[in-house]
Amino acid sequence: MGMGATNSVERVAASTGQGGPVAIHFEPAQDVPHGGVLLALPALLVSGLLDQVKSYFQLPRGYYGLPSVFLLLAFMALARLKSLEDLRYCAPGEWGQLLGLDRIPEVRTLRCKLAYLADQGQPAAWSAQLCHDWLHADPEQASVLYVDGHVRVYNGQQTALPRHYVARQKLCLRATTDYWINALDGQPFCVLNQAVDPGLIQVLERELIPRLELALPVLASAEQLANDPLRHRFTLVFDREGYSPALFQRLKQQRIACLSYHKYPAEDWPLEEFSPRSVTLASGHTVTLKLAERGTFLGGKLWLRELRKLTESGHQTAILSTDYRSDLAPMAAAMFARWSQENFFRYMRQHYHLDRLVDYQTEPLPDTTQVVNPAYRELDKQIRRTTTTLNRRLAQFGTLALAPEPTSEASINTTNTPKATEATEATKATKATKATSQDPAQMQTEIIQLQQTLATDKAERKTLKRHITAAELPKEAQFSRLSTDRKQLIDTLKMIAYRAETAMAQCLRETMTRHDDARSLLRALYNTEADLVPDQQNATLTVRLHHMANHSADDAIRHLCDELNATETLFPGTNLRLIYEFVSTQNP
Repeated sequence: MGMGATNSVERVAASTGQGGPVAIHFEPAQDVPHGGVLLALPALLVSGLLDQVKSYFQLPRGYYGLPSVFLLLAFMALARLKSLEDLRYCAPGEWGQLLGLDRIPEVRTLRCKLAYLADQGQPAAWSAQLCHDWLHADPEQASVLYVDGHVRVYNGQQTALPRHYVARQKLCLRATTDYWINALDGQPFCVLNQAVDPGLIQVLERELIPRLELALPVLASAEQLANDPLRHRFTLVFDREGYSPALFQRLKQQRIACLSYHKYPAEDWPLEEFSPRSVTLASGHTVTLKLAERGTFLGGKLWLRELRKLTESGHQTAILSTDYRSDLAPMAAAMFARWSQENFFRYMRQHYHLDRLVDYQTEPLPDTTQVVNPAYRELDKQIRRTTTTLNRRLAQFGTLALAPEPTSEASINTTNTPKATEATEATKATKATKATSQDPAQMQTEIIQLQQTLATDKAERKTLKRHITAAELPKEAQFSRLSTDRKQLIDTLKMIAYRAETAMAQCLRETMTRHDDARSLLRALYNTEADLVPDQQNATLTVRLHHMANHSADDAIRHLCDELNATETLFPGTNLRLIYEFVSTQNP
């Protein structure tokens, strides 16, 4: 039965296929570890944790139901359990009390259920449905979206993935790239995994924009777009990787505005053009920025708005946009607050273990996937090396043709000191050695040979395809991709957990003077103990929290409890209304 199992009759019936899933039933309990995670239940349900789950997933008849499995995985993410293996070191009976069960499933059982759910091929469809619901829930938030790629390093030996440049480590490592779409405040909407990364521009046009076309609400009607040729439907914000005048033109034709950094800005603008502007960020903070604006004709084909921000050091940051209707301040806020997405990646790596492998399985790479031709890559590297060597030899050959600097009697007299004389003699000796070791004729012959080799290699490179399909790869260069369905399922659950935590943090900030401490307080709350007091007669389940480290934290959590109690949330699978309160203390 396992440690902590008490419902033997139901377990035997479920094991023989005659029962299950077991009914949720809470028993009174005190000092349940991680009991504070139950405060996240209303936010998880509002974020869509159990919405339409039964429409996309099914489990064979057994002891544990589908809602219990999803609740457990979400609670694990909030409690900062790195992986399923960490459940081996948790008391299964105590975790079961949080779910109304006698115990949670063992790690092996949970892995089997996760594999069964992922193998149904529905995680991507479920994630897309959630993205659709989140975007429609707040159309104003969906009007401006961040797009960026996150490199997920792979340190295993199952497959030889292509190498990617990892900026945070400044190394080229085997990895995959996940492309995320986030709101201005960093909240995620969807994620797309690329085993072979073709670059932001291609992923944006081929996959991300078609997905957004299906998920986004109607922000501008066809009549409004027809009456105003400069009006756009929504705005995409990305970094310099997406800089492309041709892309800007194509997006403009689709009535999609873009906002990105200028990759090749011209000379600095006069300081008189900059004026202070009050800019309100997505977090609600108001800052003052020195901004200026001009129109620019990019590539001789497209007019864009060019914005510049003047920093205190005098540096000018240039921005390009095809948004011709918005005010200057909101556009600057959207671009310069793009670090909210980078902060999201960092937070998810540190606290939700975004880069951790869900399983060690691989799957075949589709034969039609475009990859870089290994022969082209090697020849291109050789051309780069030859070019570097040739440029170095040309520079050295040029120095040999230079005449020595003339020396006058006055300069000799002014430098006629022991140290100066010694330095002069050393310099003459060094020049003499180089002159004898570098024969101009021999160097000229070497330069000619390098030029001929470079011309031959470039001609050969023109005959090779830069990209080929995965099926055309040589056998020694073929590779598999990491399993995507289970990763997609877990990433979606982590997105739900993050959105729930964000909603709770926003509620806490209403009474906190230090807004940056909201998430750290929630992390402490999720790991605090609580008492469970079910009342079947009044149909309530009271979660009594233990006091926090100080009175200010208690006041913030008490405000959060009041807000959660107003939702009158029922625990899934029961008619018990959740009530949150603090354990009462009596003075001696």
